[in-house]
Amino acid sequence: MNEMTNSHILVHEFTYLEPRSVAEAVELLAAHGDAARVLAGGTDLIVQMKMERLKPAYVIGIGKLAELKGMRQDDDKLTIGALTSIREIARNAEVRTAYTALAEACAAFSTTQVQVMGTVGGNLCNGSPASDSAPALIALGAEVVLTGLQGDTRLPLELFFTGPGKTVRRHDQLLTAIEVPVPAPNSGSAFLKVGRVAADIAKVNAAVSIVRDGTRVANCRLAFGSVAPTPMRALRAEAVLRGQALTPELVAQAAAIAAEEVSPIDDVRSTAAYRRQVV
Repeated sequence: MNEMTNSHILVHEFTYLEPRSVAEAVELLAAHGDAARVLAGGTDLIVQMKMERLKPAYVIGIGKLAELKGMRQDDDKLTIGALTSIREIARNAEVRTAYTALAEACAAFSTTQVQVMGTVGGNLCNGSPASDSAPALIALGAEVVLTGLQGDTRLPLELFFTGPGKTVRRHDQLLTAIEVPVPAPNSGSAFLKVGRVAADIAKVNAAVSIVRDGTRVANCRLAFGSVAPTPMRALRAEAVLRGQALTPELVAQAAAIAAEEVSPIDDVRSTAAYRRQVV
């Protein structure tokens, strides 16, 4: 007789709520507290619920809130709605030209199916240290917009994460948008990811944005994922580069310092020593 296998159905009962506006969504979050979970694209939450790792009493589906979808380019910033799909960001011509690191990060994100369903807001709110979108957005100087009963709060993305799976978002707040400043003239950015196989979570990922004044680094931001409890900036390595002529020797020096700044661990995907070497 064959053994029964887990078909990963949703076992536990919950109440599904579908707000018709951001204001209603925030009210529901405030009313149900930690008993509620937000359903955006569902690529993580549904899996966690099927595996019985999460058993929320209330699931608040925000997928139909059109006001949280799409991107808008203004003179000083790009505003990305929290429900904008990873796929849409990766394929956007303006993002690929001006915010290259973000486009490359989204293109490296899991499978096509997950890119189509997954949202940038959901990816950030998961609080994963291995998030692909987070280092790119941090390198580009992004801020997140959290909407609560008392209005909007903005903060730099690097301050959003507090630990593995944890963020500063309160249970009565909804991440509604990500705002990315327009890159300075003579700037560029890039994202790189090392994984075990295609579509896997990163062993290490990294994003950099550099503003150049001739051969000199006028400004820069370096961000890494999967090498610390949260996505992080390498502030000491940035300081070494800033104001200096960009030479192979300087790059090697900054890389060595960045490898000292990270705090990786051994896990099923990689070793701490390997992660430092990749950085």
